[in-house]
Amino acid sequence: MRHLPEPDPGIPDTRSASRYLIWLVRMQWTSMTLGAFWGVVWMVSQALMPAAIGKTIDAGVTARDTAELWRWSAVVFGLGCLTGIAGILRHRCAVTNWLTAAYRTVQLTARQATELGATLPGRIATGDVVAIGTADTSSIGGTMDVSARFAGAVVSIVLVSVLLLSTEVRIGLTVLIGVPLIMALVGPLLKPMHRRQSEVRALQGQLTGRANDIVAGLRVLRGIGGEPEFAERYREQSQRLRFAGVRVARVESVLESAQVLLPGLFVVGVTWLAARLAVSHEITTGQLVAFYGYAAFLVLPLRTITEAWGKLLRAHVAATKVVRVLALSHPLADPAGAAADTTDTGAVADIEGTGAIVDQHSGLQLKPGSFTAVAAADPAEAIELADRLGRYSAADGVTLDGVPLEALPLPRLRERVLVADNDARLFAGRLADGLAGPGAHGDGGDITSALHTAAAEDIIEALPAGLDTAVTERGRSFSGGQQQRLRLARALLADPEVLLLVEPTSAVDAHTEARIADRLARARTGRTTVVFTTSPLMLDRAERVVFLAGGRAAAEGRHRELLATVPAYRATVTREED
Repeated sequence: MRHLPEPDPGIPDTRSASRYLIWLVRMQWTSMTLGAFWGVVWMVSQALMPAAIGKTIDAGVTARDTAELWRWSAVVFGLGCLTGIAGILRHRCAVTNWLTAAYRTVQLTARQATELGATLPGRIATGDVVAIGTADTSSIGGTMDVSARFAGAVVSIVLVSVLLLSTEVRIGLTVLIGVPLIMALVGPLLKPMHRRQSEVRALQGQLTGRANDIVAGLRVLRGIGGEPEFAERYREQSQRLRFAGVRVARVESVLESAQVLLPGLFVVGVTWLAARLAVSHEITTGQLVAFYGYAAFLVLPLRTITEAWGKLLRAHVAATKVVRVLALSHPLADPAGAAADTTDTGAVADIEGTGAIVDQHSGLQLKPGSFTAVAAADPAEAIELADRLGRYSAADGVTLDGVPLEALPLPRLRERVLVADNDARLFAGRLADGLAGPGAHGDGGDITSALHTAAAEDIIEALPAGLDTAVTERGRSFSGGQQQRLRLARALLADPEVLLLVEPTSAVDAHTEARIADRLARARTGRTTVVFTTSPLMLDRAERVVFLAGGRAAAEGRHRELLATVPAYRATVTREED
């Protein structure tokens, strides 16, 4: 296979799993039709082979006619060549269908995850999203793969039934009755298998999510001695998944056995009936061979049909999980006419503002170009406020330069307001690209300045390749404090109008934190900066400190003034009892 063009993901039908699978078929209708065509040719050429062999025996061998023998031998040879060519082309189409459906699903899921952004983890388990790429795409692709053989199986069974009826009615009726009977006997196994596969898929998503959580927090687990406990929880959950998988395997084993046993019994029955007819001279020797060939051939389409049903059930379970993700809507999506609203209020989205923010809920007011620290009695309140100011949650009552945040186009808002918290990750790849974007040069003045402000020069100096060093996944080659300083440097390089930093120095030592606190205010001169922290070193450098209690700005002033006049603030900062 030469080259597969990258499929256009398109807009999927997410009303149900069945509609999504049908939509996938429509999106690759050409290759699906071509695959079905070659599948029919492949199966039909095999179905005609017994008839050609029977004719060779009757017309050539039994009648001792050399010309007929050569003629029908050529037909057998031609059918064999056609089977080989059609099989190759059918397989090429089947693989194309498999890959196109699987990677289209991956594209759609990745695009949806990107669009939902930070809102995704709170709405669906990470493990469910990961399992789509590791298991569900294979199940969906497998259904598209088997479709070509399924089409050929159906047509070939009809063709064989017609040939048998035209030759011997009793055997033809046996086939017409036997095939639906076999399908009816296999049918009761499909429903429990579908139910158990759904259970396995749910447990698989939960286990994948558990594994992601353990890997992400491994350092913390080791630090607090919680590694054995979480390992035991993972082991228990893994065993539940194993037991559920065994239950599915029991049904699948019975189904696989039925796919061999029932067609085998069918072949025996047809052959026995044909043999009795041959003994009584009601059919010829060639017809006996042909009937046996038909019966033996029918094993293939019968197994293909049961295989297709099983794969369709697995694909339906997988598509249900995919649709669940694709059907999610962004809770912070731009309202219709957002750009027009900003124009009407006099604030054009493309024009940079002053960075003045007002939050009516908390009473927080940020002056343009100010360096403000927010200390919260409850850390969750600080995170909630940062999310609201950055519009990662409902932002009604928050304005930027007098314009409601919810009226601003979201992409432009992301450029103007940046929330940098400790959940951010360092991306794998060249370090300079991860900090300043692709193509960044290690000798750039902006990168040097940002690293100096974040007190991260020593990290770069310790790396053999400096800023050209390849970062491992999630930056695991760096310590927690090093990751935090590099993330701070990346946020400074973005240079937004408003920078919201959530506990930017919680993982560094006091000396390093003091250097960062001294340099941060100077580096952000003229730009609005808010630091959510309870660190005395950082609070002491802020121009203004706002104390947040009960979700409201309870007091504000300089750090030392609040220490002397607000007992609750003093208790929060110094960790003393109020």
